[in-house]
Amino acid sequence: MFELKITGGTIVDGTGRAAFEGDVAIADGRIAAVGDLRGQAADRTIDAAGAHVLPGFVDIHTHYDGQATWDVDLLPSSLLGVTTCVMGSCGVGFAPVKKGEEQRLVELMEGVEDIPGAALAEGIPWGWESVGDYLDFLAKDPRAIDVLVQVPHDPVRMYVMGERAVAGERATDDDIEAMRRVVRAALEAGAAGFSTGRSDNHRTAKGAETPASECDLRELVGIARAFEGLRHGVVQAVSDFDMARGPDRFDGELALLVAMAEAAGRPMSISTMQRDAEPGQWKRIFAGVEAATARGLDLRCQVAARGIGVLLGLEATFHPFMGFPTYKSLAALPLPERVAMLRRPEVRAAILAEKTDKLAGDGTPIPPLADVLLANIEKVAMRMFPLGARPDYEPKLMDCIAGRAARTGGSVLAAIYDALLEEEGKALLYFPIYNYASMNLDTVREMLVHPRALVGLGDAGAHVGTVCDASMPAFLVQHWGPRLGLPRVVRMQTHDTARFIGLHDRGTLEVGMRADLNVIELPRLTLQRPELVRDLPAGGKRLFQRAEGFLATLVGGAVIAEQGALTGVRPGRLVRMGGAS
Repeated sequence: MFELKITGGTIVDGTGRAAFEGDVAIADGRIAAVGDLRGQAADRTIDAAGAHVLPGFVDIHTHYDGQATWDVDLLPSSLLGVTTCVMGSCGVGFAPVKKGEEQRLVELMEGVEDIPGAALAEGIPWGWESVGDYLDFLAKDPRAIDVLVQVPHDPVRMYVMGERAVAGERATDDDIEAMRRVVRAALEAGAAGFSTGRSDNHRTAKGAETPASECDLRELVGIARAFEGLRHGVVQAVSDFDMARGPDRFDGELALLVAMAEAAGRPMSISTMQRDAEPGQWKRIFAGVEAATARGLDLRCQVAARGIGVLLGLEATFHPFMGFPTYKSLAALPLPERVAMLRRPEVRAAILAEKTDKLAGDGTPIPPLADVLLANIEKVAMRMFPLGARPDYEPKLMDCIAGRAARTGGSVLAAIYDALLEEEGKALLYFPIYNYASMNLDTVREMLVHPRALVGLGDAGAHVGTVCDASMPAFLVQHWGPRLGLPRVVRMQTHDTARFIGLHDRGTLEVGMRADLNVIELPRLTLQRPELVRDLPAGGKRLFQRAEGFLATLVGGAVIAEQGALTGVRPGRLVRMGGAS
């Protein structure tokens, strides 16, 4: 007698082998049988005829570190097929922290990951100090999905170095040893790894560079030695490869990251994307990873399934007019009143005749890239597209805002202005900054098929007013399944991500594996346009995306979502690695 049986579906089991028709039976939270199970009884049956049955998605790159303390359902990921997520990415998070220093971490996360500081300040209950304490806090509540936590570099540096933990300040030998001990204790408490961020685009809420962004080889290698003797844990790094400081700095930055991986002796992933300033840089990263792999290291390039960019809108964090003097005088108005004012011919004419004030700099988390883009708005508008009700993440050049301006004979700024006022000011413009230099996803395809590729970079829980890429795993299956082969892409988002992070009990639909799975009508799988909701603490707003086509999502054999809605069942938990309890 099985507890649950999913019948008549097309099974894509995550191993990479061809799809097949059959049933999946579940008992005690695990897969009890796979195949033709007709005639075998179950307490409940889910009819999957006409649908596909896949393992649950394992998302290795999220920023739910704050949200996880007040939202046990981790929306929207739990509605988008994700059954396991990894937090603590890019070197930012909320532990360790000394009492009285919490606001510094809030300002860091607010700036780097565009999460409202008021929401974090009101929503996070705090009360912990070490990473182990933070894990204990997360472990108290049942959750919709499983979560894992990496140790973030910036809070560790701030915890050890205090006021000296600013970019460019060199850590002493004692500092490095103290950081190593903090990371080691966290790993022994069950943390899934260590992450560091080295991006010039990351800024605190006050506009400062992040504490660890310019740390040296000694510090990274010294901390990496925290992994010595352990059989679990991964390293994750994001870097611009010193592109802003000149292309000759690339080799040194890559060598630094490789040395860190070698010192750790554990798998490492490096965030990899195509940047316009050096469109071929991603190939150099892959080549460096291949060379390190040939030396016996386990390095991967963590890549996205689509362009990486921002959503622009009057309710979003960014849009091209936010620095225009006349607009700034209206910015505090409620949206309906603002839209009414912006529709006045004299207001429109005044704004279009102005120049923007500088956006980036001291006191603001806005990266310098924003000013560069605004200074080149004519060119930028060639990669700015109306998102539409059914988002097209591979839009064509002819549909860009610059094309709209050319067809109407107006200016680019006027076309952007008018587009933002559509749908009563709720319209969104899609602006893929990275991975779209060729105006298609051909480069993304090249990345995805590389043997050292690892899918990630969805940033779920972060950039809440500019990005909604928690849907990246679903998009991978929807868009790339027909193009690269469904068994292949399913394996990439389930088996491969699970094994990389060190999970061997999930990611495939095989007997004995944890019963995390999705039942999806693939022909109907469609991502809806993100909408702005105000469901964060302190009335904070964020972009929220749903999808059609998910019939059911199961975690540990329990149905957590059906027909696009959560059931209220919460079988998920904090997963501690390395046997920690």
